[in-house]
Amino acid sequence: MTTRERKLEAPHRRPEPGPRIVEKAGLVGYRAAERLLGILPAGPSGLVLGKLAQASYLAWPKRRRWSNRNFGHVLGLPPDDPRVRRLALDAYAEYGRYLVELMRLPAQDAAEVARLVEDPDQDEIQRLRDGSPGGLILAAAHVGSNEAVGASVARLGMPISVVADDSSFPELFDYLRRQREQWSVRLITWRNLRGIFDVLRKRELLALLIDWGYRPDGIPVRLFGAWTALPAGPATLAAKTGSWIVFVKIGRQPDGMYRLEWEQPIVVGSSDPAELQRATQAIADQLAETIAVAPAQWYSFKPMWPASVEEARDLERRAAIMQRGLPDPGPGRAARDEPAQVTDEA
Repeated sequence: MTTRERKLEAPHRRPEPGPRIVEKAGLVGYRAAERLLGILPAGPSGLVLGKLAQASYLAWPKRRRWSNRNFGHVLGLPPDDPRVRRLALDAYAEYGRYLVELMRLPAQDAAEVARLVEDPDQDEIQRLRDGSPGGLILAAAHVGSNEAVGASVARLGMPISVVADDSSFPELFDYLRRQREQWSVRLITWRNLRGIFDVLRKRELLALLIDWGYRPDGIPVRLFGAWTALPAGPATLAAKTGSWIVFVKIGRQPDGMYRLEWEQPIVVGSSDPAELQRATQAIADQLAETIAVAPAQWYSFKPMWPASVEEARDLERRAAIMQRGLPDPGPGRAARDEPAQVTDEA
């Protein structure tokens, strides 16, 4: 795999923003799309945007390969199987529908936004908050409308913050931050570690999306039976703050509304590598369960698994090292370090 393709795998942490003119154009284009979709009927707009999204899948070979790999893992089929292609096209159509909902949100008040979601179980959320020694880390995926869900939870009077990326388009991020604050949802940049820890120390809710794309420096886990890596953030934060991790399952119902389900909390007892790996594997299992219910509603179109067998084997070795309570040696080092570690233990 080339360095160029590696950079494209998980672009949520680009070190620097793009050129100023690109950033301005992005903001202007986004706001223009919001205004247009705010006055057009939602149904036909969703169909049109869905077709455009499908066209991007067909016209962009690299993104098509990524999507086919992902959905091939989900279905347990080769990436070139026709059933994988059909699922990918369905997912891009669903993504177009979601984009229309997202773009129409600014024209709606908090109550209208929340009506996209069936009433959250306030008693259940409160029970989880009361039980957690710290805050609640809400692990979520690119399924459904996380924006509408956040607004629904905030309407219950529960402070909720969302960790987001501001590196690519800072001005667009600032616009979205002010917009979300109208719904009582706070956006925190992923660089703002103090702000993230403050949320959990105050025993508030912190939402983290955990399927941004495969990064080899994450914690090795099995997802749909294959080795990959998920971010270390949720388990590490939970261990350091005593917070519980709660996976939030979101699914669109036949009437178009979203339904929430709160999984049983994942408790991380310490920062021991074996405990971090166990907790992250539990997150991966709940992510797989969520996707499996309605795969076409999953719109993470970046690669979620490594492209090579060698990298998958390296992840497996690293997981075995962590499960023995030893520090993760990091990508590419597990094969070299493991024999010495086994000898030392013997």
